[in-house]
Parts: sequence; C-alpha cells; structure tokens
Amino acid sequence: MELTDLFDLLRQHHHPENAAAMSQYMRQQFTFIGIKTPQRRQLAQPYFEQERQKMKRQPTEATINWPFVKACWQAPEREFQLLAADYLKLLQNYLKADDLDCLAELITGKSWWDSVDSLVKIVGKLAHQSQAMKAQLLEWSQADNIWLRRTAIIHQLGMKAATDSDLLAQCIQNNFNTQEFFINKAIGWALRDYAKFNEAWVRAFLLAHQSRLAPLSWREASKHLQMNDTL
Repeated sequence: MELTDLFDLLRQHHHPENAAAMSQYMRQQFTFIGIKTPQRRQLAQPYFEQERQKMKRQPTEATINWPFVKACWQAPEREFQLLAADYLKLLQNYLKADDLDCLAELITGKSWWDSVDSLVKIVGKLAHQSQAMKAQLLEWSQADNIWLRRTAIIHQLGMKAATDSDLLAQCIQNNFNTQEFFINKAIGWALRDYAKFNEAWVRAFLLAHQSRLAPLSWREASKHLQMNDTL
C-alpha cells in the first residue's frame, strides 16, 4: 500500500450532502469530499500503521514523508489537510528540528482554525526539544501572519508541568492590544488551560495585565476562576 493510494480511496467515499454541510460550516472557504473524521481515520489507519511499523524497524533512518504531506496540503478537498495532520500526529516522534519550518509552511497555507489547531500540539512537542526552537516560537508570536501568532500562543496546551510559563507570558504579551478574534480567543484558551495546573500563576497574570487584556481573553481565561476583579 502506498500513502498516495489514500487520495483515490477517500474520494471514492464522496458524500455530497455531507460535503455541502461541511463546506457551509467552514464558511464556504473549502470544498469537501464529505467524509467525517472517524471514517477518515478508519480508512487511513492501515496505511499509517504500515508507515509507523516501517519507521520502527529503521528508527535512525526514519523521516517524515513530506512529499505526501505537501501533496495533501495542495489537494483541493479539506479532508486531505486534516489527513496530513493525522499522519504527522501519529509520527511526531520522528520530527526533527528542520521540520519546524515545514510545519510553518502548513500553518500559513490554506489557513483556518481547523488545520492550524490540529498542528499546535505537534509543534509544541517538537519545539520544546531545544531552546533554539522555543526562540523560534517566540519569533512566531510577533509574525505578520496571525496563524503563526496563534500557534505560538497555544502550542503549550496540555503541557502542565512542562509548560514554559515565561515563554507563555511573552507570547501573550506580544499580542496585547489586538482586535483579532483568533488571537484574543487563543490568549484566553491558553491561560484557561494552564490554570488547570497552575491557577495561582494565571490569576496573578490576569490581574497584572488586566488593563491590556481584551475582554474576550479575560472571559475565556477566567471562565472557571472566581475572580474578584473583572474587566
């Protein structure tokens, strides 16, 4: 089985009614085959498992199949970008430092919350392998592209004790005073997630920066906190 066989396989499951509804949900920005996530993953599973076993046999020579990933990103149907994200998540332990630039290309191509958010934890796992890559994420937090900035803000979701709170704070502070919905939502999301592990830090951060936080960020961040002060 070749990974490229997945293109024909998925297209054979075209479901016009699902495709129309999915496109409408995504504001008509993308076309769809009409395959829902569980079915997409079920169809891809034997192909991806074959790749995983191949890499396990030769771990020192294992590399991500970037031609396949980029072909998925170039495909017109949205399912293929999500398919590529599934592939990268399964094989994320084989990502190398140089792959961070490849991930940036994906984040900035055909960008919307679904594809970007499917990559953030993959980016986080890779970036936290070195201070140099963390520094690159800090650069992303100041990029012109809002999706790189969003990724920088939320790439530590779920990291708990492994969270670099200084990096989190810097990425957020670099995005104060913006009216961009996806940035302000991301700030609130990142803080709310970290509050599950370090509530005191988040409380202190919110109160220290109350005047600079967008109302949306504050609401999202303090959703499960009892804050005496509110915007």
